[in-house]
Order: sequence, then structure tokens, then C-alpha cells
Amino acid sequence: MWLIAEQFRGDYLERYAPWFGAGGFRRLMSEGAYFRDCRALASAFSASGVATLATGAWPDTHGIVADRWFDRASRQTVEAALPLRRAPALADELLAASASNRAAALGLGGPLAALAAPSRGKPLVYLIEAEGAAADEPVWLSAVRSAHGPERHAGAKWIACRADENSPPLRVLKREPGAPDEFRALYRASPFSQAAQFAALRALLAEEKPGLGEAARLVTVVLSSTAALGYEEGGVSPLMRDLVLHLDLEIEQLLEALDRAPGRGNYSLVFSAAHGAPPLPEGESRSRYAISSEAVARAVDTALSARFDIPPARERYVDRYIYPFLYLRPDAVRRTGADVRAVRRIAGEAALTVPGTAAFYTADGDCSRGPAWRRRFQNSFHALRSGDVMLAYEAGAFENYGERGVSYGSLYPYDARVPLIFFGPSFAARTVEDPCALVDVAPTLARSLLIPPPGAAIGRVLGAALAADDRTSR
Repeated sequence: MWLIAEQFRGDYLERYAPWFGAGGFRRLMSEGAYFRDCRALASAFSASGVATLATGAWPDTHGIVADRWFDRASRQTVEAALPLRRAPALADELLAASASNRAAALGLGGPLAALAAPSRGKPLVYLIEAEGAAADEPVWLSAVRSAHGPERHAGAKWIACRADENSPPLRVLKREPGAPDEFRALYRASPFSQAAQFAALRALLAEEKPGLGEAARLVTVVLSSTAALGYEEGGVSPLMRDLVLHLDLEIEQLLEALDRAPGRGNYSLVFSAAHGAPPLPEGESRSRYAISSEAVARAVDTALSARFDIPPARERYVDRYIYPFLYLRPDAVRRTGADVRAVRRIAGEAALTVPGTAAFYTADGDCSRGPAWRRRFQNSFHALRSGDVMLAYEAGAFENYGERGVSYGSLYPYDARVPLIFFGPSFAARTVEDPCALVDVAPTLARSLLIPPPGAAIGRVLGAALAADDRTSR
């Protein structure tokens, strides 16, 4: 079983440890192989992180460069989805190893869970918030949706974890007339949606019966509630702390159920995350950290026009800017008569004049920063999808898409450092301080399952995660 928290900062397990119970994260950390410093050496978006974990490759290979990007062929903004993933996943190798093996993915809604699913055949992807029931939808999923759907939580009170039910609520999920999207956002960013995912997981496990028989079962759950709350509140807030504590309790209850059936020693559980989140700037300081995409595009257009429009032709050079990728108009670039590489570099330098923009990388490999930044840019950049220039903002800065909240996708530790825990009979009980990377997770899981790593994986097997007999016999 693989739990992938869409947003879960690397410091949460230490920051909130005093409030954890004995049987959730505390048990995973003490009885499993706990890697304190797992790094996304690429831009840390939800979709790209899930795809990286599943494939053992970076976005430059699997192609899921962000949650969305501009497709020049269709001239449309496209959303990350399984058909767009360009590398096989761990689940593909599991199914190829034996016809009796099974792999399923579970998510709240949207395309994220499917990014961890196999590309072959019809992937088993179960979404709690899917609109309408499919003809072949299992009965257990319909039952979970009916019992835990958003409509059942209109007016629900978010009570602090382990507090008395009569305690004052931290938040009330109010449903205002004419504002269904706002209510749904409140629900998705609450422990109620998180509980729905674990209810669905328990129902799925009751059907799949992992750990019984010779066949292997891989169930991957993409947990989205912490990401939804992070968009609104940032990575560090009282509500985020409580949502993590609710997650701790859900994991404790899950482990108790698994200990009963299939029983201790008959299952493994991996906990990882796709990315973290920056803190939410306070008050008027938000204007300093929230960067306008329009301002970036305007600065690039102005600089290129000043350089090449002689006489002024009022040319538009920027086709799209979808953070962090800048797409230039090929026809406008050709009309300059200049070398494309030079035009791209001028565009990157112009973007740096916008306050809060820290670095650029071009499709030609030019980078405004040193080797460590270049490596992260290279891992993030897909030749056909990432446009002409990729930008990075200053630490704490983010894309301005509303009056409140933050965005993800930076190269900084608050986004790019996450925890990683391997728990089960194949894994050692130890804490590992040495850094590892997201691409190492799938090869390590593959070793524990006695299957090859995903075909495009570049990560290494984390030998420190494996029990002694596994390290010597495999």
C-alpha cells in the first residue's frame, strides 16, 4: 500500500510530533525505515510529483511538467493526465510480472490518482468525487460516496483532533446560497474529505484482500486534503497542524485494521509526498510575494520590443506564460532575424527585472544560476512541453492567482523536501539522515516486490530501507 500525500512538508513529522498518537506516524517512524530528507530535485507540483514517484523518473522524461501547461499543437492549456505520461509506472511492472497481480489507484477527484496507475489496459482508478456513477462502478465505492460525500457535510463543524465533540469548532463548513464552489473547496480542505478517502481505502481493501495468496496487490492513494488546505492557508497554520493530526489518527486506525486482516507481517505500507508548501504571507506583505503572470509577460514583451522592433511594430512576443513556463511566439521570434537562443536569453533576463523573479533556464540550456539550480531546472524541463524559458521565483514567492492563498511548484526546500517512510516486513526499522530523492522510491519498492524497476526509472535502490535479509538475498 502506498499513501502519497499531495502536500506534506518535510518538517511536519518533527514539527507536529508532540501531538501524535502512539499508533500512527509515530509507529511508522519507529518501526519503519524513515528517511527524513527526501528531495524533489525538480519543480514541485502535485501532478509532477505524483508522476515522479510512480515512474522513478523526473519530468524531463515522464513529461508531466506541472499541473497544467500550454500545448502548442492544439493551442490549448492542457491538464496533467495519465494519457500524457510518457514513462511507465511501478504498477506497469507489477502487472507485467504476473497476470494475477493487481494495481489500483484511489483519489478524491481529478486526474492525480490516475498518474500513479498503470498505462496498460484499463487502469483501476477510483475517484470519490467523480460526477455520476460508471456502469461498472463497484458497490463499495457508491456506498462510500453516499456516506461521505460533500453534501452530507453542509454545516459540519470541524472539531480539533481528539477534542471533545462539544468543543468549539475550528471551522464550520458553511454552504452559502449560490456559492457551491466555495463550499466544495471548504470540504476538500477538511478532515471530512480526508476521512472519505480512508473510508474508501478500507472498503477497497476489504474487496482486494491484500496480503492473502501469492498474488501481489498495490493500492496507491493520493491524499489531496492537505494540498487543498495549503492552497488556502499556506504550509504552516493551526488548521494545517490539525489536519495533519487527523491524518495521524486515520493512519493509526488503518494500521489497526491491517493488523487484524491480513495481519502483522502480511502487508507493507509506504508513506511519501509529492511536495510541500510555502507559508502564507501576513497582511500587506502578500503583495511582495505574490507575482503577477501578466507583469512577467509584459516585461518580456517590452524588452524584446525595445530590442527588435525597429521601427516599432508593436509585436507581441509572448504567446503564453503559464507558471513556470514562458512560451514565445515562433513567428515573432523568426521576424527578429536573431538567433533563437539569444532571443530566449533576453526573455529570461527581462523576466528577472520583475521583483520576486530569481532565476531562469532556457530550452537551449542557458541558466542564470549555478550547477545546483541548473540540475533542478534540467530535471523539470521537457523539450516538447516546457516552452522556451522556465522561471523560478524567490524563496517564499508564488504565483498570484487570487486575493488569498499560495501556489506550489518552487525549487525551495519548503516545496521540494518531503518525508519518506517504508514500513513492513521487507523494511528495516531505522532513521536515515542522508538525503534521497523522489525518483528512488519506485526502484526501492520494486526491489521489495521482486520486480524490475519502472522502465524509465533513474533512481537508486535505497539499501538502507531494506531489512538485512532482503539486502543480502536480492
